[in-house]
Amino acid sequence: MFSSLSSKLVLFVFVISLLGCNSTKNKASTDSSQSTVHSAKVKPNILMILCDDLGYADVGFNGSKDITTPNLDALASNGTICSDAFVAHPFCGPSRASLLTGRYAHKIGSQFNLPTEGDESKGIDVKETFISKVLQQSGYYTGVMGKWHLGYKTEYHPNTRGFDDFYGFLGGGHNYFPEQFKAAYKRQKESGRAFIWEYLRPIEHNGKEVDETEYVTDALSREAIRFIGEAGEKENPFFMYLSYNAPHTPMEAKAEDLKVFEHIKDKKRRTYAAMVYAVDRGVGKIVEKLKATGQYDNTLIVFFSDNGGKTVTGANNYPLKEGKGSSYEGGFRVPMFFHWPNVVPSGKTFEHPVSALDMYPTLAGLGNAKIPDGKQLDGKDIWNDFLQGKNPRKDESLFIMRHRKGFSDVAVRKNEWKALKVYQQKWKLFNIKNDLGETKDLSSQHPGILNELVSESKEWSTTHVEPRWFHIEKEGEQWRADNMPNFDKTFQLP
Repeated sequence: MFSSLSSKLVLFVFVISLLGCNSTKNKASTDSSQSTVHSAKVKPNILMILCDDLGYADVGFNGSKDITTPNLDALASNGTICSDAFVAHPFCGPSRASLLTGRYAHKIGSQFNLPTEGDESKGIDVKETFISKVLQQSGYYTGVMGKWHLGYKTEYHPNTRGFDDFYGFLGGGHNYFPEQFKAAYKRQKESGRAFIWEYLRPIEHNGKEVDETEYVTDALSREAIRFIGEAGEKENPFFMYLSYNAPHTPMEAKAEDLKVFEHIKDKKRRTYAAMVYAVDRGVGKIVEKLKATGQYDNTLIVFFSDNGGKTVTGANNYPLKEGKGSSYEGGFRVPMFFHWPNVVPSGKTFEHPVSALDMYPTLAGLGNAKIPDGKQLDGKDIWNDFLQGKNPRKDESLFIMRHRKGFSDVAVRKNEWKALKVYQQKWKLFNIKNDLGETKDLSSQHPGILNELVSESKEWSTTHVEPRWFHIEKEGEQWRADNMPNFDKTFQLP
């Protein structure tokens, strides 16, 4: 009898044990599921807002006195302003190529803007994995709204390069008023014209033409808001690259925005200001949508420009010298801020160098994304240094090069020093910390520093490859006729 009872007791304990194991297993499974969801929520949403040809001093948070940007200023004042921010090239296409690949455009053959004379077969090398693809593979819902400028064919299209959603245009720019560009496109198409200028073509959504009816800047803000709404319904975070074409040419602004800037007498400056104001208005609505969908507190917003402002169209890069296309600071130093509630320091200014090349490794790190084996990057993950206010690249150099007819302009920055060669003049040396306007050449006082920087830039040039295309064919003909790049002359010192 005792033996029978003992057997039943053992059987009872065994059954209870099995139930307990199943219960524990189910709980572990649930916890694991919750952990996965939690991890996805811990990854920040990433909103990267890029303006086109925005001047260094053309937003309130960076010193503008005549252009009002209240929404951008509010984000900047509640985040951290980067006063020493750079892009990797002073022109749109190469700058954007560097941003999304994390590499100097010169190393991947994209030193020039893509061709505009009908050859649409070119694009950024498909072997280069974009940051969008890396984040997409990490579970991010990805979108790009606006200007692409990195290739037309399917293999170069945003939807192929890691973006789930694309609304915008594939070329280097676009006209702003639909009633104008749609009519012009229709006339050219009906006339049988083989090649129609990219600025007039229909806006597209994921490869399909759409009938846009709004001023393009407002349309891009609208689509960004749509994307945020869709992202809010998903469990995973989002990455959006909001690529405004404003205030790039053509200089076209809404009447209501122009009215805001009646006090600006110069017509070009007034139109330019109104175009920037439209961007700011859109950013305000985007912030409202982030808050309404509960995503604001977990969204990192990074705002900057693709290169310096174009002064002949009304931009102001003060106190920097020159503007778009230049190797002086005005060509590639840009306004920038980071904003992320309770994470990014509020009301601070980060005075150390930040490069657009750093976006790739930094965003990949924040998104817990795996960078492909063998992927070369020219930037670095600056996040920890940024949060602590430390210089992420002490004693490290940043380079700029712009090719011209028969020669190249070059700049190299390290710490407070900048070596510069432009317009076939001799190499100069500036202390950028003390002389932001680059007015006092110190090369004769510090020849050793100049030699070191020129030597580094010469070594950097050995990593370049031949351009894979030219903006216009005449540039290519000139390049070949001049036996460019002629680096033996570029890096000569007296």
